[in-house]
Amino acid sequence: MPALNHTASDCPTFSFIRIPGLEAAYIWISIPICLLYLMAIVGNSLLLILVRSDHNLHEPQFYFLAMLALTDLGLSLTTMPSVVAIFWFDVRLIGLDACLTQMFFIHTLSSVESGILVAMAFDRLVAICAPLNYTRILTRSSVACLSVAALIRGVSLLIPLPLFLKNFPFCGANILSHSYCYYPDMLNLACGDVTFSSVYGLVFVLCTFAVDAVFILVSYMKILGTIMKLGTQERNWKSLQTCACHLCTVFVFYLPLISLAVLHRFAQDTSPILYTTMSNTYLLMTPVLNPLVYSLKSRQIQAALRKQFWAQRVIAGE
Repeated sequence: MPALNHTASDCPTFSFIRIPGLEAAYIWISIPICLLYLMAIVGNSLLLILVRSDHNLHEPQFYFLAMLALTDLGLSLTTMPSVVAIFWFDVRLIGLDACLTQMFFIHTLSSVESGILVAMAFDRLVAICAPLNYTRILTRSSVACLSVAALIRGVSLLIPLPLFLKNFPFCGANILSHSYCYYPDMLNLACGDVTFSSVYGLVFVLCTFAVDAVFILVSYMKILGTIMKLGTQERNWKSLQTCACHLCTVFVFYLPLISLAVLHRFAQDTSPILYTTMSNTYLLMTPVLNPLVYSLKSRQIQAALRKQFWAQRVIAGE
C-alpha cells in the first residue's frame, strides 16, 4: 500500500487498512461480512416492529430492548458504508470531517448502548427485588427519562473528542488500523502533544463503560442475593430466566469492547489480521447477536414472532 504523506497544512486524508496477503480473498471475505450486516439490520428492525405492534410487549423491559435495537441499528448503518466500500470497491480513503463524523457516532452509540444496558439491569433489579413497586417505579415517563439520560450523557461526553482531533495536525502516513474511524487509532496519528486528549479519552471510558459495568455487577449481586432468599428452586429458576437475556447481552457487548481496548493499548505490533478480526467483531457481534439472544431466550418475543408470522400468512391467504 502506498504511503499517504501529508504536511501539517494539508487537508488530512486517512486510509483504512486492508488485510495484507489476503487480497485475492477480499470478495469472499466481504460475503459473510455483508450477510452479518444484513442480519443485524433485519434482526434489529424486526425487534423494533414487534415491540411497536404487539401490545403484550408494551412493558418497560421491552421498551429498553427497542432502544437497544435502535442503537444497534444506528451502529450498523454508521459503519457499514466504510466496511463495504473497502472490501467490495477497494475505496479506502476518507477525509477528516467524514472520519470525525463516523467516529463520533460510533463512540456515542456505544456509550448510549452501555447506558441502556444499565437501565435494563435496573429494570431487572426492581422486578426481582421490589416487584410490588415495579409499576410505580418504572413508568413510561421514567423509561423515557432513563433512555434520554443515556443519550445526553453519550453526546455531551463525546462532543469534545472530534474537536480535539480537528485542531491537531496530521503529518505522517495516515493509515488507520481498522475499517472505520476509532478515536484511539486517530489520536495515535496526530502530531503534537496529545496528553490531554488521551487523558480525556481515559476519563470518558471510566465515566461511562467502567461505571456502567460496576453498576451492572452490583445490581446482579443484589439480584442473586434476593433470588437465594426466595425459597423454592422453581422460583429461583424462573427468576434467573428473566435475567438470562440481559446477561447474555451484557457479555456480548463488553467482551469485544474490552478486547479491542486491550489490543490497542498493549499489542500495537499485533498481526493486521487479528486487528481486522477484532475490530469487525466489535462492530458486528452485538448488533447481530442481540436479536438472536432475545428471539431464542424470551418467551414473549417468541410469542410475538409467532403472532406476526401467522398474521402475515392470513394476509397472504386473503
